Amino acid sequence: MAKQTDAMNNDATARHLPEHGPLDEKGREILLSVKNVDITFGKGDNVVKAVKNASFDIYKGETFSLVGESGSGKTTIGRAVIRVNSCAAGEILYKGVRISGKIPASLDREVIRNIQMVFQDPAASLNERATVDYIVSEGLYNFHLYKDEADRVQKVENMIKEVGLLPEHLTRYPHEFSGGQRQRIGLARAMIMRPELVVADEPISALDVSIRAQVLNLLKKFQREEGTTYLFIAHDLSIVRFISDRIGVIYKGDIVEVAEAEELFDYPLHPYTRSLISAIPIPDPSLEKNKVLFTYDPSVHDYSEDKPELVDIGHDHFVYGNKKEIEEYKALRDRGEPLKSITILDPNAPEQERKAAEEVIPSTETILAAPVHDTGSKWYSILSFFLPLLGLIAAVVFRKFNYIRNYKACRKGALIGFVTIGVIILLFLLLLLIAII
Repeated sequence: MAKQTDAMNNDATARHLPEHGPLDEKGREILLSVKNVDITFGKGDNVVKAVKNASFDIYKGETFSLVGESGSGKTTIGRAVIRVNSCAAGEILYKGVRISGKIPASLDREVIRNIQMVFQDPAASLNERATVDYIVSEGLYNFHLYKDEADRVQKVENMIKEVGLLPEHLTRYPHEFSGGQRQRIGLARAMIMRPELVVADEPISALDVSIRAQVLNLLKKFQREEGTTYLFIAHDLSIVRFISDRIGVIYKGDIVEVAEAEELFDYPLHPYTRSLISAIPIPDPSLEKNKVLFTYDPSVHDYSEDKPELVDIGHDHFVYGNKKEIEEYKALRDRGEPLKSITILDPNAPEQERKAAEEVIPSTETILAAPVHDTGSKWYSILSFFLPLLGLIAAVVFRKFNYIRNYKACRKGALIGFVTIGVIILLFLLLLLIAII
């Protein structure tokens, strides 16, 4: 997103990480740069594009939060940063060096040392056969980050205390702990490496309310003392607002808005961002009861001709939209009047007025608008096999009207039919040639 120096491109094939990353035009050091990244799963007709053309920068020493609903692609991007998920397109740069795709073993080792992740599912990310002592110490062993055994034990005990556990827990196994305690073990495993960048995937979602502030304070402590940078993945905007320097909003694989925390909450320009903010619970039950949710309807966007892109509208505020939408967003921001995302109804208002305010716009997303009779019946394939030309025409018609299963069935039958006819004609010509000879 930010303009980067030529050094970034020159170091894209380096074998080791430099001491510092490139600087943007404002003199900020770019620690991580995600550039036009696509991430897909599956193959052929079953391919799913989980992340689409994602781009953002993370500056050294800041907390960049990535927020969105479940399934939006937050964790997928986080796992790509630590090289678990591969990129189908685009690239990820760390300190100006490309770390996505195939890289030298020496560089891979440095990336592991410098980038750690706190996983969303603590049960699946911990080795059930290893003690907590070994789990937390594994990084120290692999990179020999201790002077002697006494130093290692001291480091592990100090870290386990900082995340709210006790030294006697070190001899136990993960299955002996609750979900929240496992999450703290995962946090200790990551932070003991003293990484420069931590990908924190919902690090406090499994914790009790009483321990959440303690863990967040711990993360901030590392940031103050050692300059740790965070990619904080979350869905709870009420927490994200107060711990983040900048926030990126992602919707179904698309980064739709990026801005500084207060800027984003004062001027939520994209309608999806407004819907997320309106969903934040209000502590007062009487106000929460009369709150009107802002409902996001994707059908309001017309991207059939004018394609959208992520554009800087000023104030370091990036919004996803086509040219017409971007002009509207700029006009809203230039007014300088904070946008209201939460509406509280007057409990004494007339019933008709309340119903009008609470009107919900129905979603018309493609996946929900699939026709009822789109069954993909085998009879479509059989008929297309015997009448391939008609089957191909039917496939085109089904595709036009969003009968995707029927389209695939007709296409499959027609292709097999054409191949079969071609083989029969070829055999006939071969037999005819043999008969003539």
